[in-house]
Amino acid sequence: MFLDLRASTAITEKLGDERYFNFINDVFRIATPAILYSKGEIYQYVGDEIIISWKPEFGAQNANCLNCFFEIQKALRQRHAYFETRYQVQPEFKAGLHFGFVIAGEVGVVKRDIAYSGDVLNTTARIQSKCNDLGVNILVSKLLIDQINPENNGYTPKPIGDMELRGKAEKVALFTI
Repeated sequence: MFLDLRASTAITEKLGDERYFNFINDVFRIATPAILYSKGEIYQYVGDEIIISWKPEFGAQNANCLNCFFEIQKALRQRHAYFETRYQVQPEFKAGLHFGFVIAGEVGVVKRDIAYSGDVLNTTARIQSKCNDLGVNILVSKLLIDQINPENNGYTPKPIGDMELRGKAEKVALFTI
């Protein structure tokens, strides 16, 4: 899952660098319990984005990956008064979800890091980037829908259609929830 904060540029301009830094830390702190509860693993923070992965059996189990997104949104809404008082801004995420396997390994020369690599990461990023174009908060690939049986877990996927994604030769079938 690529989980990206909506309107982050406007929020940064409104709050300024130091207050925005505190804001994003508060958002991440509030989001973390839902990630852990859904058995997700935070791979990386990239600015205002959280990249979350699951072992296949954990992400699909009870649609944990979908539950994670909706529980984060719920937790942020429950802290409405806090964010209004402290920042006069309400955080909201948009997310792209996809299924596949990654390669993990050490990269770098001067600064070494353990990095994930693979088509699934690129595709997930492209899926998430379509949220604004399509006016939705969550987009899920058909490949993932087929893995998690969302209807059995109280979710109704709505087909968006086969979408062209930047850099992809084949269209990807997308759904929103």
